[in-house]
Amino acid sequence: MDDVRVIQIKESVFADNNKDADRLREQLKAEKTFLLNLMSSPGSGKTTTLLALAKELEGKLKWGVMEADIDSSVDAETMLKAGVPSIQLHTGGMCHLDADMTRQGIHEFGTKDLDLVILENVGNLVCPAEFDTGAVKNMTILSVPEGHDKPLKYPLMYETCDLLVVNKIDVMEYFDFDKEKVVEYAKRRNPEIEIIFLSAKTGEGVEKLADWILKNTKAWIEG
Repeated sequence: MDDVRVIQIKESVFADNNKDADRLREQLKAEKTFLLNLMSSPGSGKTTTLLALAKELEGKLKWGVMEADIDSSVDAETMLKAGVPSIQLHTGGMCHLDADMTRQGIHEFGTKDLDLVILENVGNLVCPAEFDTGAVKNMTILSVPEGHDKPLKYPLMYETCDLLVVNKIDVMEYFDFDKEKVVEYAKRRNPEIEIIFLSAKTGEGVEKLADWILKNTKAWIEG
């Protein structure tokens, strides 16, 4: 009996996606637009953090948000009401965005007048981390109620991210959350990851996040 032919579909798909992602970064570099991919589990406070950022970034750069979800337009409507240009991307049931899907969103959104575009990825700690979207930097939010052990359980998310934002620190006293351990675990996965503690609700730490975004956006545009 002949051996069964095995085709490594997953590897091929990832390879093609990575090439698409590199091309998208080249496009964004030419357009002088910084793309930040924001990932987290559902309910961690992605949209609330973006709303808090809107106040800090006002007048400092031109930016917009692409909200990705399986369905609904709730998040995009929320950002528009706050005065932030936004569009909603529906993934058709998929739990992530890849580079081509991101490119389609960028094309429809337009980056002509934008220094920064934040892609709020689908709420999921697994699939989004597997696909390069073409973003310049990746950021993940971990909320205090989720626990400090998430970097141990979902390693790829923390290995691929440049920035970890620990949100909802205003409720830390009510949860068994260890700041030192979350830093230790995140650094174990990615020694280069930067970490910011904040509360999108009270505003504590949001200025630090805004400064990080401004610094990286400027470096990309001027570099």
